[in-house]
Amino acid sequence: MLTRIVLVLLVVLLGWAYQATRPPPPKICGSPGGPSVTSPRIKLSDGRHLAYRESGVPKDKAKYRIVSIHGFGVAKDFSLPASQELIEELRIYFLSFDRAGYGDSDPNPKRSVKSEAFDIQELADQLEIGSKFYVMGFSMGGYPAWSCLKYIPHRLAGLSLVAPVVNYWWSSFPAKLSIEAYRKQLLQDQWTLGIAHYAPRLLYWWMTQKWFPSSALVEGNPGIFSSKDKEILSQISKAFGQFKEKSQQQSVFESLHRDLMVGFGSWDFDPMDLNNPFPHEEGCVHIWQGYEDRLIPSLLQRYVAERLPWIRYHELSDHGHFFFLSTRFSDAMLKALVLGREEEPSTLQA
Repeated sequence: MLTRIVLVLLVVLLGWAYQATRPPPPKICGSPGGPSVTSPRIKLSDGRHLAYRESGVPKDKAKYRIVSIHGFGVAKDFSLPASQELIEELRIYFLSFDRAGYGDSDPNPKRSVKSEAFDIQELADQLEIGSKFYVMGFSMGGYPAWSCLKYIPHRLAGLSLVAPVVNYWWSSFPAKLSIEAYRKQLLQDQWTLGIAHYAPRLLYWWMTQKWFPSSALVEGNPGIFSSKDKEILSQISKAFGQFKEKSQQQSVFESLHRDLMVGFGSWDFDPMDLNNPFPHEEGCVHIWQGYEDRLIPSLLQRYVAERLPWIRYHELSDHGHFFFLSTRFSDAMLKALVLGREEEPSTLQA
């Protein structure tokens, strides 16, 4: 009798564990019971839909065309707060899009670092923005930007990585350096990123269980924000709440969780092995980083810039992660990207 009870309990436990680690199916936009489609979309070659948004000057009047890649927990409606006068003066057209699983874009169960670059290329081709275009990747949108440098460098006129995500498991990082940076993260984030990398099948369970804290960013733990980050976020908290609701409407797993799995998973290339896509200085690549960023360690970002001297590295000494939500910095980044006109970091301190 006792043996049977133990076996029953074991089966129940295994069944519970299986269900707890298995995310529910996404609610696809436009499907019965799913959210409505509220954005223009293209149909990709694999049948998925990609939602997009155009802003800035009209495409046919633009001198510079920029593809903007949103970060973690937001969507295409995130807008770089650049001054309208500068946008009109330089004649800049912006094309932003919901990455797979976010907003109105269909999930991609096969999403990878590589697939992100080809989504961007296909979007650019269908909207006919030209054989070459600029790319700006923000925060978690940094890994699709790195992917563009690897897989479609011939399509780039220039590229900016803005507070871009760094994968602690890139093989070129010295072990001592990556461990030092990793241990500076909050313990809950060390656990979350470790699970995303080593045991991605458990990530849904980890992010939804209530026993231990998971991602500090998802939970809004103030310990990950610098003082200036807190100032900025307090001013835009309402807008970010709207971004969050829209970005996760189909599936928190296919948007946020898969972002962590891909961004911190095993990449099929190491960015520090990349070659300069602009050997004749016909364009440039930038990294913008806040020294006080508690989400993306400047320690590792500096190492990347040292290994890739063709990247123009800008470190802002008294700023955190969200410096790019300032008009002053947005304007400076746009000028540097399309004009090559750079201001000294000391002149940008706010």
